[in-house]
Amino acid sequence: MTTFEKYPPLRIALHWLTVLLLVAVYASMELKGIFPKGSDAREVLKTWHFMLGLSVLLLVLLRLLARWMQPGPPQLPGPAWQAWLAKATHLALYLFMLGMPLAGWLVLSTAGKPVPFFGLELPALMGLNKTLSGQIKDLHETVATIGYFLIGLHALAALFHHYILKDNTLRRMWR
Repeated sequence: MTTFEKYPPLRIALHWLTVLLLVAVYASMELKGIFPKGSDAREVLKTWHFMLGLSVLLLVLLRLLARWMQPGPPQLPGPAWQAWLAKATHLALYLFMLGMPLAGWLVLSTAGKPVPFFGLELPALMGLNKTLSGQIKDLHETVATIGYFLIGLHALAALFHHYILKDNTLRRMWR
C-alpha cells in the first residue's frame, strides 16, 4: 500500500484521539451513575464529562481543518449504496460530535451553572431558562443513546470491510 492510499498521519492521529475522547466522555457519564447524587465522585465525573465533551468539540474543529487542508485518499471502488451510506454516516458522526458538546454547553448555560474547561469557566451561550435547559438535556440524552448506535455502525462497517470484503478501508486509517 502506498502512502497516497493512506490517510495523512495527522488525520489518523486526530481520528484515534477522537475515539479515545468519546470513550472517556461516555465512560464518565456511565460511571457517574454508580455514585450517589451530590457525592464528590459523581460531581468530579460530571465535570470531566463536560470538559472532555468540550475537548471533542475542539478536536472536531481541528479535524475539519485537517480534512480541508489534507484531503484523504480517493474512496475505494464499491457499490454506490456503500459510498452513499459511508458519506451519510460520516456526516451524521460529524454533526453528532459538533452538536453534542454544544448542546451540553447550552444545558449548563440555560441552567445557570458554570461551564468548566480545565481551569477556565466558559461564558454562557444563553441566559437562564430552566424549562429550555430541561428540554435540551432530554434531547442531549436521547442523542447520546443514538450516538452509541452511530459509533457502533461506523465500527462495524470498518470491521465488515476488513474481515468480509478484505479491502484496505480499515488499513488506510491505521498508522
